Amino acid sequence: MTLDAERDAVVAHAPELAGLTPGRTGNLSIRRGDRFTVTPTGVAYDAFDAEDVPVVDLDGERVAGRMKPSSEVPMHRHIYRGHADDPGAIVHTHSQWSTTMAVLHEPLPPIHYMIVAVGKRVPVAEYAPYGTEELAANVVAAMEAADATACFIENHGLVVVADDVETAVEHTEHVESLAQLYLQSKAAGGDPVELPDEELETAIEQFEGYGQ
Repeated sequence: MTLDAERDAVVAHAPELAGLTPGRTGNLSIRRGDRFTVTPTGVAYDAFDAEDVPVVDLDGERVAGRMKPSSEVPMHRHIYRGHADDPGAIVHTHSQWSTTMAVLHEPLPPIHYMIVAVGKRVPVAEYAPYGTEELAANVVAAMEAADATACFIENHGLVVVADDVETAVEHTEHVESLAQLYLQSKAAGGDPVELPDEELETAIEQFEGYGQ
């Protein structure tokens, strides 16, 4: 199983990371079955093709692809194996506003109904060195405790999971926008008001019938 479609999708969506994270510090992956494709490590987002894209199994072994996989493979595989929602894609960024929340060790509260795209709040996972199993376990634990599909990582960045890569990228943008809104509100001297749980539940119900 070479995951040709998923490798093409990594090539197609990787450039979207450029607007979300500095340098080459972000990564994304797409899963099918017991394997996933992931952005290669240390390569510009538009400087590789489908044959370069690594394919990795859930034990972390590269089984295809000309380039080495992201250093965050342990986090991706641990999420795929451990997240209750059985995600099909993961996006990880060091985007400016979300990483500001991460260095503050501050969760994102429900200040806007769009937060329900990823849960009722965005939690913060405990810090551990990047690329380690410890960090991976911390991310899964934080999302599980908050019943969320996104979390900040202390002094690191943002992780978002979803059913597919299009949704994962979109939700990453949602979290980044809400983090910006939250921090700007506080910088303006305000005290951001949280939506009550009943309003969040209403938004969740409305989202179930949203779109075409």
